[in-house]
Amino acid sequence: MATTIINAMTTENDFSLLRLMQLSSVSLPVGGFSFSQGLEYAIDTGWIKNAVQVANWVETQMTESLAHLDLPVLKLAMTALSQADQVAMPLSQCNDLILACRETKELKLTDTAMGEALSRLLRSLAIPLPFAKNEDVSFVIVFAVAAHYWRIPFHKTALGFSWSWLENQIAAATKLVPLGQTQAQQLLGQLQTSIPMAINVAETVSTENIGAGLPAVAIASARHETQYSRLFRS
Repeated sequence: MATTIINAMTTENDFSLLRLMQLSSVSLPVGGFSFSQGLEYAIDTGWIKNAVQVANWVETQMTESLAHLDLPVLKLAMTALSQADQVAMPLSQCNDLILACRETKELKLTDTAMGEALSRLLRSLAIPLPFAKNEDVSFVIVFAVAAHYWRIPFHKTALGFSWSWLENQIAAATKLVPLGQTQAQQLLGQLQTSIPMAINVAETVSTENIGAGLPAVAIASARHETQYSRLFRS
């Protein structure tokens, strides 16, 4: 009886929101917590020393990288999944594009390792995936597949994806600077206001203009590969 009442009261939007929360959760076993995406080197070498500098580093990546690369490709991938016969860019090309834009071996590993982990999880949930098990697939693409399967619209999917990325970056900074838990929550509150702006920019980026170049992030990521001591994976 209770289950029947709950099902009657819960809308499809509620279910898609719950799935989005699951997909964006820090407890999702995809290993995002094990990568700093260059942040560890930037802190170790003294580029970043406090919460204000963390905020600048993270916000720049959100507005200049996520907004111009990850989120536009996420949108392209979701379009490819929903309009398979008419789409301008097939899913495989979306995947090739974003992996080609990863500027270092470490950044590509971050993307494909998380993509592989999410793929394993989705297969365990009996969600069909349109690529082979041994194929290098971007986390962005697999995230799009899950969102499409659970009927989550792009805007909400982009919110969840961006929040997950932001939370992982602040969690890394909390360990590395280090920051207190209160400072971390203040940063999350401050930086989450940039997420809607990044999504709005992503909506306007044409396919031929997709891409991002942040030299300091690329240098930090490349040097992190040989850093003498690391908390985060390389």
